[in-house]
Amino acid sequence: MKMEKAKVYFTKEITPDSLLNIYKKLNIDLKGKIAVKLHSGEQGNQNYVKPEFVKNIIDYVKGTVVECNTAYEGARDTTEKHEKLMEDHGWSKYFDVDIMDSEGPDLELEIPNSKIIKKNYVGKNLKNYDSMLVLSHFKGHPMGGYGGALKQLSIGVASSKGKRYIHCIGKENGSYDDMFKVEQDKFLEAMADAASSVVNYFENNIAFVNIMCNLSVDCDCCAVAEDPCMKDIGILASLDPVAIDQACIDLVYNSNDKGRNHLVERIEQKNGVHTIEAATDLGIGTREYELINIDE
Repeated sequence: MKMEKAKVYFTKEITPDSLLNIYKKLNIDLKGKIAVKLHSGEQGNQNYVKPEFVKNIIDYVKGTVVECNTAYEGARDTTEKHEKLMEDHGWSKYFDVDIMDSEGPDLELEIPNSKIIKKNYVGKNLKNYDSMLVLSHFKGHPMGGYGGALKQLSIGVASSKGKRYIHCIGKENGSYDDMFKVEQDKFLEAMADAASSVVNYFENNIAFVNIMCNLSVDCDCCAVAEDPCMKDIGILASLDPVAIDQACIDLVYNSNDKGRNHLVERIEQKNGVHTIEAATDLGIGTREYELINIDE
């Protein structure tokens, strides 16, 4: 049975007001206590979306900024360091902040119809939330090819242990080195599996916004990231995580920007679109969408 086209809203205007405005176009009333999943930005990274930019929308939904610790060394690999970075980057100044895997044990989400991994380890504090707003900075990624809603749902919501588990395609107690020795497509499929578990956990109480600015080939997790290679494109919003990521990919491919080829090369080098393909197969969204330009 073919799914209906998903609605993806788009604006070229990249401001705090336009971010809130496009979210309102979704006409969704997120229930209860709301987790706002975003990227806090690795120490030294210059491209991450700053807290002042998202303050309007987070205040509007009365959300709590949630993050999980990393699986690699840096400023976010322990709760103590991560909380300090959240202060240094200004998140704690404006919002309630929850490092969801600050205390174990992790919450295990089952994935019965998965491609690679049968469970997903997420921060146990996820159970304290009724809804989730996924605020993603769309850009390239050195391992996933690109980072958007699906990566935010998978690696982003996974605990430190869960991140390693996804990277090691289901190998328990995998080492740091093991994370870089797996078959690429299987890693992307494991990410899609993990993303599906979070979408299914929240059912219909989840919404997605992708911000297409600071378009570097590198992720906000990189302490030393390349500067943006393309001009900013806009902001997108949808209730479908597959459609919103596909729309962002299409906007990059259809761009006439002189830096477009550099980002496309990164996406294709890592076969990034396969995460979208796998997530579609898992039934959490559709690649068929209607792009609704709210500027017109």
